[in-house]
Amino acid sequence: MDVIYGLIPMMLFFGFLVVVVFIWMAKKGYFDDMDGQANRILMDDDDFQPSAKQEQDNKGEASSEQGSEVEQTKDTAADK
Repeated sequence: MDVIYGLIPMMLFFGFLVVVVFIWMAKKGYFDDMDGQANRILMDDDDFQPSAKQEQDNKGEASSEQGSEVEQTKDTAADK
């Protein structure tokens, strides 16, 4: 019987916590688009357009690779 006196307040606190988290999630919009994620798996990603930041990152990587190739050719030309 002593266990029940500890479990009842603990379960009431846990239930209150669940209600508070549910209200917080509803206000933040977690339940706004329930079908979007479910349907997104069916869509093709063939028409993927990279963002401007991704394009800049790719250009930066390409230019750094070209720069290292130029340096390597200069080094080999200087050795000859």
